[in-house]
Amino acid sequence: MRIEPLTCSIGAELFNVNLAHAVHDDGLFASIRAALLKYRVLFLRGQDITSAEHVAFARRFGELEDHPVAGSDPEHPGLVRIYKDPSQPSPRYENVWHTDATWREAPPFGCVLRCRECPPVGGDTMWANMVLAYENLPAHVKEQIADLRARHSIEASFGAAMSIERRLALKAQYPDAEHPVVRTHPETGEKILFVNAFATHFTNYHTPQRVRFGQDANPGAGQLLAYLLSQAYLPEYQVRWRWTKNSVAIWDNRSTQHYAVMDYPPSVRQMDRATIVGNRPV
Repeated sequence: MRIEPLTCSIGAELFNVNLAHAVHDDGLFASIRAALLKYRVLFLRGQDITSAEHVAFARRFGELEDHPVAGSDPEHPGLVRIYKDPSQPSPRYENVWHTDATWREAPPFGCVLRCRECPPVGGDTMWANMVLAYENLPAHVKEQIADLRARHSIEASFGAAMSIERRLALKAQYPDAEHPVVRTHPETGEKILFVNAFATHFTNYHTPQRVRFGQDANPGAGQLLAYLLSQAYLPEYQVRWRWTKNSVAIWDNRSTQHYAVMDYPPSVRQMDRATIVGNRPV
């Protein structure tokens, strides 16, 4: 296996690797997992694998989970279909920086995303290194957010375009989760800035240490959250991947955010994503 870093901060492309072989080759899989922890997102091209092999490789990291809104492959549970074309009446839910499913009490460990069909140009995906985003925060901001916690909501994101009845039913099934604003990576011990587009508000901001008068709380908390969300926007923390058929991205969902660029209508973009169950952030 040959590894070629793609930026100074995040991302590497793997060469001379067939993910179908990694299903049965313990040494190869261990090398891929180690590279994932180091580079946070890995890319491969020419992975002409079956859906069963896609699922089997992702399951080497852990159990898989479906998505309550996005459709799954009926023959391969855990393989979510992200199929976009101009005929779809539903919202596309793409161009926003986010960490997958932080509205869950235990957000995903990571994902294995394979391109089945993509536009001749456009439809790239970007990732941001949220460990580096935390490391580079000013000291006074780190101190301010050290004990903060935030709510993450599926109701305010995927549920927003639904009828009131469907939206409330979705929230009842997936109540807003609360996570630390700064989480610790369970394998590397790194500190991670852990707020994204699913985060709606802080739950413990309004304390005497932070708030003198009402104006400190509102808009103070909202301005701080907006500032933290904006850290993913910095190009110095990012990598951008141009998809081709049968290319694959594997990312650590705990330490990254990503953004699917929606610049390709009226072209079709079809992706299969296997999402790996994670643990509760601490």
